Amino acid sequence: MTSSGELKIQWASQYMPVLSAIKKRFEEEKPLKGQRIGMALHVEAKTACLVRTLQAGGAEVYITGCNPLSTQDDVAEALSAGGIACYAKRGCNTEEYYAAIDKVLDAKPTLTIDDGMDLINRVHLDRRDALPQIIGACEETTTGIHRLKAMQAEGKLEFPVLSVNDTPMKHYFDNVHGTGESALASIMLTTNVLIAGKHVVVAGYGYCGRGVATKARALGARVIVTEVDPRRALQAHFDGFDVMSMNDAAKVGDLFITTTGNCDIITDHHFPLLKSGAILANAGHFNNEISIPWLETHASSVEHRDGIDTYLIGDKKIHLLAEGRLVNLATPKGMGHPIEVMDLSFAVQALGVEYMAKNGKNLSAGVHDIPSEIDEYIARLKLAAVGATIDELSCGQKEYMCSWNHGT
Repeated sequence: MTSSGELKIQWASQYMPVLSAIKKRFEEEKPLKGQRIGMALHVEAKTACLVRTLQAGGAEVYITGCNPLSTQDDVAEALSAGGIACYAKRGCNTEEYYAAIDKVLDAKPTLTIDDGMDLINRVHLDRRDALPQIIGACEETTTGIHRLKAMQAEGKLEFPVLSVNDTPMKHYFDNVHGTGESALASIMLTTNVLIAGKHVVVAGYGYCGRGVATKARALGARVIVTEVDPRRALQAHFDGFDVMSMNDAAKVGDLFITTTGNCDIITDHHFPLLKSGAILANAGHFNNEISIPWLETHASSVEHRDGIDTYLIGDKKIHLLAEGRLVNLATPKGMGHPIEVMDLSFAVQALGVEYMAKNGKNLSAGVHDIPSEIDEYIARLKLAAVGATIDELSCGQKEYMCSWNHGT
């Protein structure tokens, strides 16, 4: 009998034509033969498809989670049954979380894949014994890239890292459509509340915030955007959203979704201003966008439901989803980004790892962009998979676009 985890992986794989095409080539060419790949990602069905693609390319793969609440245990079991060293489990505490990362590093990986930079951070600070054999790495998400660039600025990053997060394929689809749809879907499944008619406050108007705001409006929400960057705030205004400070938004919001990748977005300044019944959710990476310690300290009681903690502050109820962790993955029914979106992002990861295996020894330590030809190749594969055709520039058009002396 096929296990539930295996069924999930099989379901996802049928909607991942780009990654499937890459896997088929990897099976034939074995471009990762001899590589040991250490991964810290959300261990669920789409990730499992990436893992098996890398395995098909000849790599030994070692994986753990990148969030204590995002692992699907049945998928982790299915990976283990298929010969993958998987150390992830749902609901682990901090000590168990880093112990699992250490197990990945015990394998002495030659390449790493991160979502949030915890693995790379661990290597540089506590597991320097794992440094010498690492050729390079790939980083999946905005928060991880922020941390890596800060590390690079201080001269502390000791090997090259490809910024998967900063590719157009990641920004335009994973961040906008993936985060936008999955965050709202998870909120609705967890709470069963109506989005239409509510004042939805979206903190941050980067690619993720833009996706959440746009899709919330499509569901009938009255969307408010908060920002610290005046250009992004102005963009949100011209996109048709109300823009105000969190102090002002706190007074009118019904549902709050943070997407900043920063800390202290909803804090002790804002909790007293919230309506009773306000729902707080985080779609950024770490659980520090909402000041949970303040809630725990000041609540007279806490009611626990599946995926919802209700804090009683005076006569006011404040509902926090998924313990302030990634709402699209950490709620009991959170499934993460839609499959078709992760087909693109994990295709970038797979080809990024192949590129790093071939070229990493010639790259300097620091953050590097994914070559644009990889991103374009993935887009062409996806267009072919959906049956879309596009035009090509003629020789005359190419010459025109490269010239400077064509006038009126």
